[in-house]
Amino acid sequence: MSKVAIVTDSNSGITQQQAEELGISVLPMPFMIEGKTYFEGISLTQEEFYQRLKTGAAISTSQPSPENILQLWNELLKSYDEIVHIPMSSGLSGACQTALMLAQDYEGKIQVVNNQRISVTQRRSVLDAIHLADQGMDAAQIKDFLEKDKYNSSIYIMVDTLVYLKRGGRITPAAAALGTILKIKPVLQIQGEKLDAFAKARTTAQGKQIMINAIKNDLIKRFDRPLDNADMWLDVAHTNNDEAAAVFRDEVLQTFPGNESYMDHLSLSVACHIGPGALAVTCTTKNH
Repeated sequence: MSKVAIVTDSNSGITQQQAEELGISVLPMPFMIEGKTYFEGISLTQEEFYQRLKTGAAISTSQPSPENILQLWNELLKSYDEIVHIPMSSGLSGACQTALMLAQDYEGKIQVVNNQRISVTQRRSVLDAIHLADQGMDAAQIKDFLEKDKYNSSIYIMVDTLVYLKRGGRITPAAAALGTILKIKPVLQIQGEKLDAFAKARTTAQGKQIMINAIKNDLIKRFDRPLDNADMWLDVAHTNNDEAAAVFRDEVLQTFPGNESYMDHLSLSVACHIGPGALAVTCTTKNH
């Protein structure tokens, strides 16, 4: 049986300590802050990131360097036969394309999964990969399974402030000014490759209801599942908003009783563009 290593990046929300416990490897995502490079979970904590974001520091996202990727792969191949590499969605970063290109030199030993996931849904893919490797699947079979499963998840995100969407050029200053006056909280979605506009809310309560209704719609129409015991993961994520996220998770589980939910921070790559205070809910098919 082939010995398979699992690799992902810190956009999955999996910390270095959790990676050690799970027996996997996590590439830290690099960030440029005022011209200096930091690595998520290594030289940049969640708290430090949001502190710098709050002060208006110039922050940009990057991707792991080819050197760092190759160094990790080559080290792992001393102990493993094959590697399954699960980067963040190719629609949100060039990291997946870079890994696919680098893997061409490894004669099939490295299988890069392009399954359009990020944050808690990417984490679910990693946990699925660990389970499939334990079941005896080789790297190519795991990649095939995860890519076939890629659209079996949704993320809905309510943004708390328009400041960061404006700063990143995702909305115009005029739209941001009007939205701020009207107290609009955009609800975004990731369903497949891109981060798209989904709806507009005027209050936090309305935004949460929009997201819960969207999950209801997905469960019934996309996944043909009952609302209770739907056998789906209904995870909650947030950007520096722990208390509100815990309350929201309780509300989600009251609406969808009998389901399971994990709560985590949205990846800093997403937080960079939407700012603090965001809440998100996801649904992902359970595979084990």
